[in-house]
Amino acid sequence: MEVLREKVEEEEEAEREEAAERAERAEKTMRPVEVRTEEAPLTPEMLRDLEKKLSEIETPASEEPPVITKDTIDISSLPLSYKTNTPKEEHLLQVADDFSRQYSHLCPDRVPLFLYPLNECEVPKFVSTTIRPTLLPYPDLYNWDGCAQFVSDFLTMVPLPNPLRPLVKRRERALSKKYTVKPPRDLSSKFEQEQEIKKQREIRAQEQKRLREEEERLLEAEKAKPDPLHGLRVHSWVLVLSGKREVPETFFIDPLTARSYSTQDDRFLGIESIWNHKNYWINMQDCWNCCKDLVFDLGDPVRWEFMLLGTDKPKLSLTEEDDNGMNDEDDVENLGKEDEDKSFDVPHSWVEQIEISPEAFETRCPNGKKVIQYKRAKLEKWAPYLNSNGLVCRLTTYEDLEWTETLEVKEWYQNREDRLELKHINKTTGLNIDYFKPGHPQALRVHSYKSMQPEMDRVMEFYETTRVDGLMKREETATTMTEHYQGRPDFLSYRHITFGPRVKKLALKSAESNPRPIVKITERFLRNSAKPADEDVAERVFLIGEERIQLRYHCRDDHITASKREYLRRTEVDSKGNKIIMTPDMCISFEVEPMEHTKKLLYQYQDMMHLKNEEKVSRHLAWESELEVLEILKLREEEEEAHTLTVSIYDTRRNEKSKEYRETMERVMHEEQLQQVEAQLDYLAPFLAQLPPGEKLTHWQAVCLKDECLSDFKQRLIDKANLIQARFEKETQELQKKQQWYQENQVTLTPEDEDLYLSYCSQAVFRIRILEQRLNRHKELAPLKYLALEKKLYKDPRLVELLKVFA
Repeated sequence: MEVLREKVEEEEEAEREEAAERAERAEKTMRPVEVRTEEAPLTPEMLRDLEKKLSEIETPASEEPPVITKDTIDISSLPLSYKTNTPKEEHLLQVADDFSRQYSHLCPDRVPLFLYPLNECEVPKFVSTTIRPTLLPYPDLYNWDGCAQFVSDFLTMVPLPNPLRPLVKRRERALSKKYTVKPPRDLSSKFEQEQEIKKQREIRAQEQKRLREEEERLLEAEKAKPDPLHGLRVHSWVLVLSGKREVPETFFIDPLTARSYSTQDDRFLGIESIWNHKNYWINMQDCWNCCKDLVFDLGDPVRWEFMLLGTDKPKLSLTEEDDNGMNDEDDVENLGKEDEDKSFDVPHSWVEQIEISPEAFETRCPNGKKVIQYKRAKLEKWAPYLNSNGLVCRLTTYEDLEWTETLEVKEWYQNREDRLELKHINKTTGLNIDYFKPGHPQALRVHSYKSMQPEMDRVMEFYETTRVDGLMKREETATTMTEHYQGRPDFLSYRHITFGPRVKKLALKSAESNPRPIVKITERFLRNSAKPADEDVAERVFLIGEERIQLRYHCRDDHITASKREYLRRTEVDSKGNKIIMTPDMCISFEVEPMEHTKKLLYQYQDMMHLKNEEKVSRHLAWESELEVLEILKLREEEEEAHTLTVSIYDTRRNEKSKEYRETMERVMHEEQLQQVEAQLDYLAPFLAQLPPGEKLTHWQAVCLKDECLSDFKQRLIDKANLIQARFEKETQELQKKQQWYQENQVTLTPEDEDLYLSYCSQAVFRIRILEQRLNRHKELAPLKYLALEKKLYKDPRLVELLKVFA
């Protein structure tokens, strides 16, 4: 930095010489004007005209550092550190200004440094003093990702007026005019106006059509449009250095999106400067390869020019030659003095300590809501419990750039009693998909539908481990219902039901009274290793309308074909009431390896009877599935109307039951404390506690209670008198002993000892006199106190009825 200062001094000297020459030339050119001014003095009228003309001239607003207007923030409530600078801060600003001038002289092609912008009160503050590290009692802020997400929720992206500089212009308020001229009356023809409106509508419709076509044509060209300010835009990022808190490598954090990026990312084209709460560093490395080749060792003064000495980053290690050349004690002492003189102690941060209440931490976004506009998309965020339906986030995508034609909507929910987590709405196809967390009353996981009316196209997915029947998925159309199972003891994995048209035209929600007729039921089973493959059914089909049952068995491992069997189910009796006997033509089978017992009619008859019973069970289960769908739809309608939210038992602010219980307990404890205080002040409480609680006093008990109370009070008076008497006698004896000691040693005592003896005697006599007065007063008041207590007992409402005889 010494070399830098010498160069700066030389350049300043040259600038002063040039400024003196320019001043001389300006003086020569202004002399004729001055002579003319002296020759033609201004009159008062000319001065008034000139003043009027000057007042009408509006000067353009110059670029200034960013200021937050007073109508946005009430600066009157801010502390004094926001409005003024301490001498130490003023010194730091001078150092920063000197550092900035040197930097501008040496690097004139680089942008000015962002060193001391204006704060809310338009007071310049050094950037490092605006940072105040604070530890908050929220575990979500202990890691960088949670902290970054919290900060990004509070920040709102506002583009800079000048994307090349981090300074914002001052917002000027429009001056309202007190006197205005009234507009003239409208004398135009209404008919012509209507014709003009129609014409404009036609022109506007054609223009909108042309714009839509132009927009479609420019969509691709818009993507490939080059950015004229590529590499020149200014943005702020958070740099996390590796080394501390188990950070393996250096990375960046975008404070607006809370995303992390590697230093090798192509988004980062260069770094001008970085700072923390202790120092300010300038990047002196070449960014020709973006930030991929940058070395983030802030202790290297060649790569990172620091502003203040005393940084917490270690310096580079010295070479052996430099180390050997510094063995001289004088050099070491001088080096220490030089560093001590150049070091600068950064003043404390001027901002207040960050304090975030639990309510503000839960609210996250300002006012609990935040809207982020994207290209053809809009993201909305809400704080938990802000919306009565539990909505916390909504992502809407649009087809056009004006956000008018919606494509799809995604809504995220929290704390819903129905466990709804996500709702996906496709506006193009009309498909709605609801996602649920575990805990729904019907174990619902996903519900896809276009309409909440029954017997429409829908798909329901369930948490199969929660359901007893192991149902995973149910697909429904107007004529079919398909169910998928897992983990069932009967190895059922698939059931497909085909319905026919209803005979009666009743309401759709009448499956219980008027179920849809079942035409076909197809069931598939997994392999049961406990049975032979030829006897383990893989698929069975109940053709109810045709009165047929088809069976397909599992295939053996060493076979390529499986056995099949089909039963022609007939009525058990004919038209005359005669029982029909099983015939061979009622069973058509194909067996890979025929077995003797399968060919017998008895086996086929028993198998067919078993299948008839299974058909009844399957039809009943299909009917129950229809009823369950209706029940789920009804429950979903009620849940959507109520959308009740759950509250944790630990949330004492929102949990009404917990709040009422806490208030009740506090009230009970307060009453108990009052009762204890009253019991302590009640002179009869120790004696009443000896009796059974709640028992009514008898005459004899009341008399005994009165006598015990008076006897105890009398004993207390006697004990107090004895205590005072004992202290009086003790003080008297000690004084006598001290007087006897003085008589024995009077000759050998020094003046100091005599003064101590006289002082002791004076204090002892004072204590004896006080004790004597207290004893005499106690003897006088004791009988009066005894009589007062006896009178109080006779008037006590608990004893007055029982002691009337003795009154």
